[in-house]
Amino acid sequence: MIPLLLSSIFIWFAANTGFKEGSFGLVDMNDSLLAVAGSAIAWVFTPLGWGNWQSAVATITELLAKENVVSTLGVLYGFAEVAEDGTEIWQALAASFTTISAYSFLVFNLLCAPCIAAMGTIKQEMNSARWFWLAIGYQCLFAYAVSLCIYQLGTLFTAGTFGLGTVAAFFIVATFLYLLFRKQQETNKLVLQEVM
Repeated sequence: MIPLLLSSIFIWFAANTGFKEGSFGLVDMNDSLLAVAGSAIAWVFTPLGWGNWQSAVATITELLAKENVVSTLGVLYGFAEVAEDGTEIWQALAASFTTISAYSFLVFNLLCAPCIAAMGTIKQEMNSARWFWLAIGYQCLFAYAVSLCIYQLGTLFTAGTFGLGTVAAFFIVATFLYLLFRKQQETNKLVLQEVM
């Protein structure tokens, strides 16, 4: 509970302060330190349908704790207190997300790397920095691929939008299907060798 409180305080501070006209102080949220940092990484999430700085910041803060997404969006959309079901922010979020981009956002944040405490446990259990980073990288890449497929194929089927992201989504789906249905020859050879 305390890390969530501390991260909310930090987000509020960073969302309301920044540099304007050569001095540091209170600024409009769109000119804040958080807006600058979020805008710098938001382009990465544009193919997933949610390339605004608020969503990018919420995704980064979810690495502290998954439930941090709700409090971050609550702070960034100007709500002092967000209920557990988030009813206060539905209309503001509806203006920032389409149905498909919201689904992509949710899937990405659920499949992405776990919270920092779980990452610490993974590192301790793997006992190797290399394998730890490979595991975290795999989780983030898998989340990105699935979210890309959801958004790109969803917009293709609902709005008829076709582009390079759609081609990448078809390639990813084909790769997933190949990996799912390929013949397990190597496994069968190992089983035969163990029997003999």
